[in-house]
Amino acid sequence: MKQIIADISAQLQAVYPADEAEALAWWIAEESTGLSRSQLLCGCKITKNIPNLQDIIERLLHFEPIQYIFGHTLWYGLDLKVTPDTLIPRPETAELVERIDRLRLTEYRPAAPDRTQTDNAAFRVLDIGTGSGCIAIALKKQHPQWEVRGIDISAEAIEVAKENAQRNGVEVPFKVTDIFAQNADSIGHFDIIVSNPPYICEKEKKDMRRNVLEHEPHTALFVPDEDPLLFYRRIAELHLGTYLFFEINEAYGAETAALLGETGYTDIHITHDIYGKARIIEGRMA
Repeated sequence: MKQIIADISAQLQAVYPADEAEALAWWIAEESTGLSRSQLLCGCKITKNIPNLQDIIERLLHFEPIQYIFGHTLWYGLDLKVTPDTLIPRPETAELVERIDRLRLTEYRPAAPDRTQTDNAAFRVLDIGTGSGCIAIALKKQHPQWEVRGIDISAEAIEVAKENAQRNGVEVPFKVTDIFAQNADSIGHFDIIVSNPPYICEKEKKDMRRNVLEHEPHTALFVPDEDPLLFYRRIAELHLGTYLFFEINEAYGAETAALLGETGYTDIHITHDIYGKARIIEGRMA
């Protein structure tokens, strides 16, 4: 097994750093054999050659993400289908989910007039720009009593999200919705609004890795240079919920905080991710 890993890694080092090439080699071996790394290291034998190995290597050498090659990824305890119609879930997005998981409401304000203070264990949550559905599904998995929904402008992404809810054993309604074409009443009102919207400026393309730039959906990644807060402004102005959680571009933390303040949110807080970057912002409707 070690020789197979070494051979795969050596080929991949043509375009990947050595440590990343080795990690990809192990990923191929585990995915293709159904065995864990520890099982492979303990001497479990591969009874047949890895199918389509050279094709997988060639696709990786052309910077196709390994998650798209195998059609799924493991993220936050979920097995998620991913396609070129959806972003690949990132570790920093898992931190956004964790931040909501830790939410402790001291001044709960019901989203609907017929709900009371004691209903706060069953929050209504909307994930805007849901993509693969990862955020909505993770929250529903962690909190089965919550009413969680997801919306996205992409019909293809919504189909992937629906499949992901089913394969992870949760019921989450997903709907194609364009937030720029809808008013707040048509979308509904919620306790928690969460979104990982497009936030990378066009000018930042030059600094991006080819596996992202050439394969992941640009509509889920990029915003115009002249309006980097486009999606944050629209969502904040709709006033859809009491609590608001965003994943943000670390270059615009202060500007996003100011925007939330201008649109009526208080208790605004920015959290840094595992890489030390300003990545999550939250606020509460005053």
